[in-house]
Amino acid sequence: MDLAFTDDQEALRESLRDFFESEAPPDVVRAAEPLGFDADLWRKVVEMGLPAIPVPAERGGGGAGLMELAIAAECLGRTLAPVPLIEAAAATALLADAAPDHPWTAAAVAGDLLPALALHPATGDVARIVPAGAVADVVVALRGDALVAARTAEPAGTSVPNLGSMPVADRRLDDGETIVLADGPAAVAAHTGAVRRWEALTAAALTGLAARALELGVGYVTERRAFGVLIGGFQAIQHRLADDATALEGARLLTWKAAWARDAGEPDAGALATMALLFAAETAFTTASDSLHMHGGYGYTLEYDVQLYFRRAKAWPLVAGDRRAAYAGLPRRLFGAAPSTTAGV
Repeated sequence: MDLAFTDDQEALRESLRDFFESEAPPDVVRAAEPLGFDADLWRKVVEMGLPAIPVPAERGGGGAGLMELAIAAECLGRTLAPVPLIEAAAATALLADAAPDHPWTAAAVAGDLLPALALHPATGDVARIVPAGAVADVVVALRGDALVAARTAEPAGTSVPNLGSMPVADRRLDDGETIVLADGPAAVAAHTGAVRRWEALTAAALTGLAARALELGVGYVTERRAFGVLIGGFQAIQHRLADDATALEGARLLTWKAAWARDAGEPDAGALATMALLFAAETAFTTASDSLHMHGGYGYTLEYDVQLYFRRAKAWPLVAGDRRAAYAGLPRRLFGAAPSTTAGV
């Protein structure tokens, strides 16, 4: 396993970091609230072909792997860019695998249609709390034992109110045109694979968020004075920041390993994606929280950027569901069912 970036990947990272820092500064993020979507920025992202990075070249995509898409997600996370790149990329890749010849797939790859992935099985004919559901043209969801794609005449346009100003929404699957992409175990497997892709990409975005939140904290404590000295000189602050930096490196390593494992076809790639999301989520929230508290009362005001990071560090992972259940399920996924310990057996 070699997680070092290639020259092309390093160039991609530098290019995308420059792009997002230029096109998605904090004032753009603020202007996009509360919906959390900037249509002009999304058009630029589509023109770069980012949502179709993992789609094979013969189908019009970038022909790259999850690693390249994770690089894009990390750069997005650093700036909190208000575009549904992760959601659209996960759904586009799923459509390309399940319905490569359908017109919706071609439109999604070309950027003429915005698809989103429902992370959880639908309740009846309703997909609940769909990431990017408020702005998506098509929602791909697991309804019973069928994987379906549903398109309505217009996106929902309004989101469920949330701390992170994300365009999440409930979407009906019977209010427009619906196609069946797969049935039975194949449908469940395809949906699960797409969710794991979303987990790995969200982990990458959270590491980018944590990195920038850490920079904001370090920047503030090296300028703010108390009792006549810089507060960055206090050991309590130094140790906290050192812990955050150490955790961030671990989260980044686990995220790149999850992306690498997916590209390499490793059997534990799905579990690694979940592990990466869980650890990156904890790291991002702790780092953003520490940075906010080091700002003192200023950190809670809307004028300071750190509150943007704190709110999203809290909100982004919540759409994945109960983290405690995810932690509890990891041993079974990694090692299988535990042997029975019933007495006498």
